[in-house]
Order: sequence, then structure tokens, then C-alpha cells
Amino acid sequence: MTNLQKYICELQQTMDYLAESLISETIELLQEARLEQRQVFVMGNGGSASTATHFACDLQKNTRCEGLPDLRAISLTDNFALISALANDEGYDMVFSQQLASLIHPRDIVIAISASGNSANVVKAIELAKSHGAITIGFTGFDGGRLGALVDIHIHIPSDIIQHVEDIHLMLSHLICKTLTEKAKAISLEHQLLLLNPKFMPETHEIGD
Repeated sequence: MTNLQKYICELQQTMDYLAESLISETIELLQEARLEQRQVFVMGNGGSASTATHFACDLQKNTRCEGLPDLRAISLTDNFALISALANDEGYDMVFSQQLASLIHPRDIVIAISASGNSANVVKAIELAKSHGAITIGFTGFDGGRLGALVDIHIHIPSDIIQHVEDIHLMLSHLICKTLTEKAKAISLEHQLLLLNPKFMPETHEIGD
């Protein structure tokens, strides 16, 4: 087996163990946040910072649908001036929590991405979010670390291969955004049909449809 075949095979095996119910629950929470115009914050370090930026970009832009409010998604990894000021004056472990302190409201959603689950700045931000009544979601790998035990929804990648963990975190962000877009289009279509025919009764949809 070549290195390429081995990498792909092990990645596929890891994906077979993903908790689909928790992914579906995350999608439903984000859908509710969109409709209620609550904020969604995303954060991470290193490769996870790139995933956080990418995820927030896709949530805000790629899920837009005429007739529905946009998702109010914010990446906490993107304002380098603010991050460096907070790191310099208050310590790097405060760079996310102090951003949240200025912006967070109850029932906002905070998504923390950390392969180890032990990044101090991510953990502190989740602790602050929970103290303000936010809904917390963690994407982790390895043993889940401290983050896994803190969050309301823990989407754990059961692997100690960091490249696989980061691959799947990005894949999940794409899956979540694609599903949210499809849900938005379905709602928009139902609204249009109701305008054309007030007697139209849309079918009910189960979570994950």
C-alpha cells in the first residue's frame, strides 16, 4: 500500500466513526441562530485558525438565500491588530475570551476548533461564553482534551493523526454550510409556494433531512 493509499484509507476509517446525530444537532442550532439573527463566533489556533476563518467566511457568504436573514458569523482569528494587542497586554491565553467579552450575548453560538482540545485561549473563551449563556460547540481530536468536557456539543474526531483531524474539521465545515444552504433554499421555496397558494401546506421535515 502506498503512502497515499494508506492516508486515504485511514482517513475514511476515521470518518466512519463520526457522530452524525451531533453534526445534525449543530446544523439545527445554526439554522435557528440564522432565523433568530443570533451571532456565531468561530476560533482556533494555527491550522485550526485557518479553518475558523474559512468556516466563518462560508457561513456568512455561501449560505445566503433571498428572503432569509444572513448568518451573522464572525471569526475571532482575523483581527491581527486586536489579537496582538490583547496578547501583548493581557497574554495570549486571553486573545479570544476578551474579544468575546465585548460581543457575546445569551444564546449566541461559539464554535471552538482545537485538535488537542487543550489550547488555553480556546478553553478560556469557552468558559466565558458559557458564563454568558452562549451555546458552545467544540471540534476536537485525540482524546478531546479540556475542551471536549466543557462544550455543550462535542464533535470529536477519534484520531491521533493531526492531519486527519484537521482534514475532517474542514470537511465538516463544508458539510454544515452546504446543508444550511439547502435548508435555506427549501424554506424560501415553501414561502414562495405559500404566496402563490395560501392553501399550500409544506411537508414537515425531520432533523437531518
